[in-house]
Amino acid sequence: MEVVSGMQNEKVALFIIFGGSGDLARRKLYPSLFRLYQKGYLSRHFAVIGTARRPWENDYYRQIVVDSLNDIQATDEQIAEFAGHFYYQSHDVTNAAHYTVLKKLADTLDQKYQLQHNRIYYLAMSPNFFGTIAKHLKSEQILTTAGFNRLIIEKPFGHDYESAAELNQQIRASFEEDQIYRIDHYLGKEMVQNIAAIRFGNNIIESLWNNRYIDNIQITLSEALGVEERAGYYESAGAMRDMVQNHISQIATLLAMEPPVSFSARDIRHEKIKVLRSLHIDTPEEAQHNFVRGQYGPAVIDGQRLEGYREANNVASDSKTETYVAGKMEFENYRWAGVPFYVRTGKRLAKKETRVDIVYKQLPTNIFKAAQDDNKLGHNILTIFIEPTEGFSLRVNAKRLGQGFATRPVDLNFRHSAAATGNSPEAYERLLLDAMNGDSTNFTHWDELSQTWKFADVVEKVWSENTPTDFPNYASGSMGPKAADELLARDGRHWIFSAQPK
Repeated sequence: MEVVSGMQNEKVALFIIFGGSGDLARRKLYPSLFRLYQKGYLSRHFAVIGTARRPWENDYYRQIVVDSLNDIQATDEQIAEFAGHFYYQSHDVTNAAHYTVLKKLADTLDQKYQLQHNRIYYLAMSPNFFGTIAKHLKSEQILTTAGFNRLIIEKPFGHDYESAAELNQQIRASFEEDQIYRIDHYLGKEMVQNIAAIRFGNNIIESLWNNRYIDNIQITLSEALGVEERAGYYESAGAMRDMVQNHISQIATLLAMEPPVSFSARDIRHEKIKVLRSLHIDTPEEAQHNFVRGQYGPAVIDGQRLEGYREANNVASDSKTETYVAGKMEFENYRWAGVPFYVRTGKRLAKKETRVDIVYKQLPTNIFKAAQDDNKLGHNILTIFIEPTEGFSLRVNAKRLGQGFATRPVDLNFRHSAAATGNSPEAYERLLLDAMNGDSTNFTHWDELSQTWKFADVVEKVWSENTPTDFPNYASGSMGPKAADELLARDGRHWIFSAQPK
């Protein structure tokens, strides 16, 4: 475990978590805060107020926090000391009087723990209440003037561009843009953050990172599980809004952006926004041609029946919601003109795998073709493995052992060890620490969101006007609908990652 000098690195802040009784708080926020506590980033000068409508007492709430840490190795004394910094307030976010009580508790804890009026507001609840909460935080004077005020908000940030713009306007009435931290947990993943190091830290990579040498880039976010308990949410979102508009678009942006002037939040954000301005917004006809949607059906694998999406709780028996998306993104700038970014994501696929495959162009001539069985050299491919394994590989062509000069593809591999990844900070842990440090590098700016919503809205509108008649169109445990393979085959290409059904 990483050990830091407590006093030198200790962060001072009051966390107010709206939705403190919810699943996100229990699964992600409390364990992440505790890991920061174990490492010394949080020590004596922090406190947490959890709010929700339930009429809990402090002791009951603290037991909820303790129970959320069951999978973390720690002493009972350490856990008890940590949980002692947590306080609960039953709270109706629409009731202004409740904010008066919240302000009194916040001010009391500020004095008790010497928090220097630093406050982080985490909205771990329905986005329907984001604007209301932001409004009352300002009107009831919970925002401080002496310390910092930072607002962390979860997706979904709107349902389309129009609703996202309205929500942004509501929040900006109380918070400045540099106080808003729109969290995308994929930006906290080790190998997503490694994209910058691989690109900008290696001349051999960056000098070939353009349309002269790269044929196409493929981004795969494949999930083996179905929608599970998120079915109700998924019915209103679908894979495009849940994964493509945010996570996949952010990864594509990091791959496509120009080198920043410095590795600072401002300069990185500038380049991300600039490249997103070059993202081609499809016409309806192009969207129809460039995007494929799917929905998983039932299957029997190894004698076990897997239910189809329409059989899940809170899902309509004739649901038209997509659980799979494959498509093509294009950046219309000097570096990337003519290079397609193929993206895909889906539920209940053959294997859990998040990766990026950068496929380089073939050599203009093959001097070994007389010695080749198939008269072809394979593409060089740089693969960035994001999860469940973390690392990267480079596929090159090498001579086969023995007589002659027949070649074969060879992968030069690097993988982080299980011990290393086990001690690596979890995504929420990284992002919470970034927010405490005031570092917005790995958070999403409104100008980024506005562009990705405009891109996704065209596809969503086309789909809303053309009801699918073939759902479900892929079996659980497969790699998605056949149309996704045909999408690349039309361009004379194929998906690099292909997992066989279990």
